[in-house]
Amino acid sequence: MKATRRITKTRAALTALALIVAPGVAVLGTATDAFAVTKISHATATQMFRDVGITWSSSGNCSNRNNSTCTSFEQLNLATAQGAQTLKRASGCALNITGGTETGHASGTYSHWNGYKLDYSKYTCVGNYIKNNFTYIGLRGDGAPQWRSGSGNIYADEGSHWDVLYYNCGGC
Repeated sequence: MKATRRITKTRAALTALALIVAPGVAVLGTATDAFAVTKISHATATQMFRDVGITWSSSGNCSNRNNSTCTSFEQLNLATAQGAQTLKRASGCALNITGGTETGHASGTYSHWNGYKLDYSKYTCVGNYIKNNFTYIGLRGDGAPQWRSGSGNIYADEGSHWDVLYYNCGGC
């Protein structure tokens, strides 16, 4: 009972903090979750990306979350958008997002659809930054080599692009 009460109080505090930091965004989860996940809109994410010079593109030249040829940021986790900003600022590299929360990616808790992942175009600068500053942790189940940042986020080289899993904002 004490643990449940503590989690509920923590959730209330995190919800209040999220509303102060990012008013108008949704805080999702249940009373048993260890943390609150703050979701943002496509418009909020694109403004955050513009603010630091991150670009995005899609093969369909669209942003519809339900179309796999689009690149959507609808329901992206705030920490994921902040993680992209952190990568851009820390690396100083050009960053182009090619995959967001749109349908068509692998499923799972820590998935694109659930707002935890972004795909980036492969540029020499960003690849060198990842390989020189993060820890190589071996191959993912599908054979993609992976690196872990100091904050715990995972960068997987999928050949044609970087697939990045953001557990947090990367030290924002």
